[in-house]
Amino acid sequence: MTVSNAHLSLTSFLLSGCLSLLAVVSLLIDEETVGLVREYTPVLILANYVLVNLYYKLFYQGYHYQIAVRATFLGTVFSTGCLISVFASLSWMPLGLYMIIMAIFHFSEFLVTALVNARTLSLDSFLLNHSKEYGIAALASWIEFFLERWLLPEMKELWLFLLVGVVFCTAGEVLRKAAMMTAKTNFNHIVQSVREDGHQLVTHGVYGLCRHPSYVGWFIWSIGTQLVLLNPLCLLAYTMASWKFFQTRVLIEEVSLLNFFGDQYYEYQQKVPTGLPFIKGYM
Repeated sequence: MTVSNAHLSLTSFLLSGCLSLLAVVSLLIDEETVGLVREYTPVLILANYVLVNLYYKLFYQGYHYQIAVRATFLGTVFSTGCLISVFASLSWMPLGLYMIIMAIFHFSEFLVTALVNARTLSLDSFLLNHSKEYGIAALASWIEFFLERWLLPEMKELWLFLLVGVVFCTAGEVLRKAAMMTAKTNFNHIVQSVREDGHQLVTHGVYGLCRHPSYVGWFIWSIGTQLVLLNPLCLLAYTMASWKFFQTRVLIEEVSLLNFFGDQYYEYQQKVPTGLPFIKGYM
């Protein structure tokens, strides 16, 4: 079942993301082909999305179909982001890169969970419906981007900041997924209040660098998304909101970990920092 869920999600993502290959290939052909791709991009995206969904609707039902639908959606977002980045004007490139980054993050959350901790796998593992606050924050960032691009399009061409944002997102993504793969079955998207059988304290790998590498990765990634979009207002808001969220989250989680592991976790606390700026945790 683990391989089935992982394979299904990956296949769905790749099938719906195949338009990005068309964009790259067209650049190697001629200008006329590039023009056709630009003209018919919305039609190509919609047709590809509908056909892939129809295929999975015919061959899958229930839970597996729901996996395929979400992975197909994310693959379409990824493909659309690639096309925007390649063919749209320079001031639209931040949006294209942002879509690529978001699609990879949410898809990889599910895929990595399916591979290393299938016991906790659910549709929520995509984190598409993480929380109402998460949705509001995303919506705010989109509104800021479109307003600023409309009023001051040159703001969206500050490539040094965009590059820094890509580095932030990449580093945060790598750190978070490294944490998930290191912890394996000890990782959970939900803070646990009861210690389950087999739950062990992980202190090696990236956990030797900081106590909460998955949170540190997400914190860096979230800031990076607003650098990519070149959103100064949301950059400040995301930094403050993310810091406040993780301050509370770390306190709650470390109370549970101290209850689970006692002196073993206390000694770990003394040796390794949380990794989050100005957050000491429950000491």
